[in-house]
Amino acid sequence: MLTYIKKDIVEKVAQKTDMDPKESAKAVNAIFETLREMMCQGEPQCRIEVRNFGVFEVKRTAAKPKARNPKKPDQIIYIPPRLKTHFRPGKLLKSYLRQPLGD
Repeated sequence: MLTYIKKDIVEKVAQKTDMDPKESAKAVNAIFETLREMMCQGEPQCRIEVRNFGVFEVKRTAAKPKARNPKKPDQIIYIPPRLKTHFRPGKLLKSYLRQPLGD
């Protein structure tokens, strides 16, 4: 599996835009910080749509009054409602991901 980190994104952006890597790092950091701020705002549900890429959503989960502790299966625990993130790819990304693998 190939793992990319933020530094890899900064380098790719610098190459594509002919920017100095320090300047592209500022831009990439600003984008990620803005997305994080928008998702963490007081609204319990949030949707950020990026055309030709995908949709980031913050959704509410329901409380689970009768969940089971995996370490102690006979113990019943309560899980309160919480927020979770979800990403749904856009059309271009989804069409690429649906192509059969050439093993």
